Amino acid sequence: MIGVTENLRKIRDLLDKAAVDAGRRPEDVHLLAVSKKQPLDKIIEAIAAGQRDFGENTVQEGTEKVTKLAKKELDWHFIGHLQSNKTRIVAEHFDWVHTIDKLKTAKRLSSQRPDSRGDLNVCIQVNIDDESAKSGASRADVINLAQEIATLPRLKLRGLMCLPAIRESFDEQRVPFALLHEYAQILQKQGLDIDTLSMGMTGDYRAAIFEGATIVRIGTAVFGARET
Repeated sequence: MIGVTENLRKIRDLLDKAAVDAGRRPEDVHLLAVSKKQPLDKIIEAIAAGQRDFGENTVQEGTEKVTKLAKKELDWHFIGHLQSNKTRIVAEHFDWVHTIDKLKTAKRLSSQRPDSRGDLNVCIQVNIDDESAKSGASRADVINLAQEIATLPRLKLRGLMCLPAIRESFDEQRVPFALLHEYAQILQKQGLDIDTLSMGMTGDYRAAIFEGATIVRIGTAVFGARET
């Protein structure tokens, strides 16, 4: 059975090739290993193979892993929907939050971030396809929301994140990622110092990289099937 170490090697090679094919530098595309419902031994194997960025979808499970692996000098990314009553735990334990879609949530994270932790890196999740069943700020609101979040203390607005509807062809997959990139460029022209596009997963990472993704979120292709 192929292990996590070999999976990581293969995925990194694929991401590097996609970056080169897109005319970009491979070092500008970062792999976020989504460790949701994955056991600690697999995460530890990934760490031994050089992986430092891990993504968790739930507060309780993620916090337990952060605590147990606290001595490993890792960067932990919260990538799930964040409820208001759980912002303090995330503010105290995580290094990144990719899924801010309301100013209220950002303000709570700002006020609850311990000074000892440094600024919390945040991305605004954009509901890029206007899907009623998905979280995310509307496209109409993202510019104003970004301007307001950028003023909050203890937060560092890094960029935008999206989880588009499933599309089959490469060209179709590029469309929502290109749109998110356009919003990022608008924010940069308005003076916001953002550098992150969190977009792309196993099925559409190439399209995301071709449209400027800097963080690609991949889980089961790294770790194998999740625990139930």
